[in-house]
Amino acid sequence: MTRVTQQQRADARGSAGAGPDRLQLLHTMMKIRRFEEKAAEMYARGRIHGFLHLYIGQEAVATGAIAALRPDDYIVSHYREHGHAIARGLEPNRIMAELFGKETGVTGGRGGSMHLFDVAKSFLGGYAIVAGHMPLACGLALAEQYKGTDRIAVNFLGDGAVNEGEFHEALNLAAVWKLPVLFICENNRYGMGTDIRRVSSVVEVYKRAEAYGIESEQVDGMNVLDVYEAAARLAKPVRAGEGPRFIEAMCYRFRGHSTADAEFYRSKDEVERWRRLDPIDRLQKQMLDDGAIDEETIRTIAAELEDVTREAAEFAEQSPAPPAESLYRDVYKDPADA
Repeated sequence: MTRVTQQQRADARGSAGAGPDRLQLLHTMMKIRRFEEKAAEMYARGRIHGFLHLYIGQEAVATGAIAALRPDDYIVSHYREHGHAIARGLEPNRIMAELFGKETGVTGGRGGSMHLFDVAKSFLGGYAIVAGHMPLACGLALAEQYKGTDRIAVNFLGDGAVNEGEFHEALNLAAVWKLPVLFICENNRYGMGTDIRRVSSVVEVYKRAEAYGIESEQVDGMNVLDVYEAAARLAKPVRAGEGPRFIEAMCYRFRGHSTADAEFYRSKDEVERWRRLDPIDRLQKQMLDDGAIDEETIRTIAAELEDVTREAAEFAEQSPAPPAESLYRDVYKDPADA
């Protein structure tokens, strides 16, 4: 398997100064993209069942934001969370196995695509109830505040969550109690198939957070460096006990809401316009233009990730299904284990 060398990483960091490792950001975005393409292929072949919500197009948000965090910071995400899981470092083999519903998956094949979870990585879901995960992020933040740590909770949500009651309840409580939560809204403009302009009188989501006294801003969610900078900067006051902050990352999903989506609600011209803002292409071009990377390195990364995703699919295919007795696993805690 080909690998990107440490020297190549150093060269890529060179012109970026003390900022983020651009080669690592590029690698992560390309890894998410290739994993999602492989997942779509496996779904088409009938190896993945149920709903499958792909993250293709939005890679810059998860990659930039998570790179700016500490490894122990909690991440609580929505059901389009494969990208967040990969950016946090969950193993592609185990993520793919979970999508297949296999015993070797990150939740033993019991969560599927929408419920990825890894306590060791402080990655606490993957939630299918729109906005229902927001109070959970507040609860995690409250616990850390109570314990007096500087650990924060980062809550990814979609624009479809902003008209739900939990959105307003969570923001209000976070503001009143000055909870250490960084909210990141991935505004891809469509809640399922509904344009945000059809259902929201205020389409700038960050202004809704400002209504609760939360410092908020809108960033280009198709630019991984912009997302990184905003997340790194706003995480500091959150970590310092100054209360929550809110980022609205303007982005776009290149595929349908799910693999079952016929996409009748948006034009091909619109999708094509946004594809020209592909976050991976933009970072590659910037790095090529300033000499931080060359075409051979890009090909090397692509070949490496082709191996990674192929191995993930093979691992999932060969893994066993959960045994029948696993139905009773984790349902009740044995008092003897307390």
